[in-house]
Amino acid sequence: MKGSDLLTIGDLSQRTGLSVSAIRFYEEKGLVHPTRNAGGQRRFLRADIRRLSFVLVAQEFGFSIAEIAAQLQRLPEGRAPTKADWTRISRDFRSHLDRKIERMIALRDKLDGCIGCGCLSMKSCQLYNAGDAAASKGRGPRYVLGDRPDFGGD
Repeated sequence: MKGSDLLTIGDLSQRTGLSVSAIRFYEEKGLVHPTRNAGGQRRFLRADIRRLSFVLVAQEFGFSIAEIAAQLQRLPEGRAPTKADWTRISRDFRSHLDRKIERMIALRDKLDGCIGCGCLSMKSCQLYNAGDAAASKGRGPRYVLGDRPDFGGD
């Protein structure tokens, strides 16, 4: 590989819009794997522009660094990913996003009623959360997250 095929961390920063410290962080997390030149300076592949762009988009959709790293491990090292490589990853992300969209739609549809109904395990709602039953299901807005109130009988 020619040196002209490699990017400095500053070049990568400029191309991706990420700060140098963010690129170092992603390197530390194993999302990019630069080489070092004779002087010990990092050199990145042009394919790392796409990898880091993917990281930014995936984070925007709520994926954790660990989830993103697991997906990036499926990509080839040392060459730009192909359309087939990205398609394989997109299938997994699509199902995750579909589930998230379903939850967001359900939240949107329940929003007016849930904010004041006791779904945050407050003791004030006697209809859906009598005796603070939501607390037994865990922390947070249990009914908004998909848990169902136990009305007994059915």
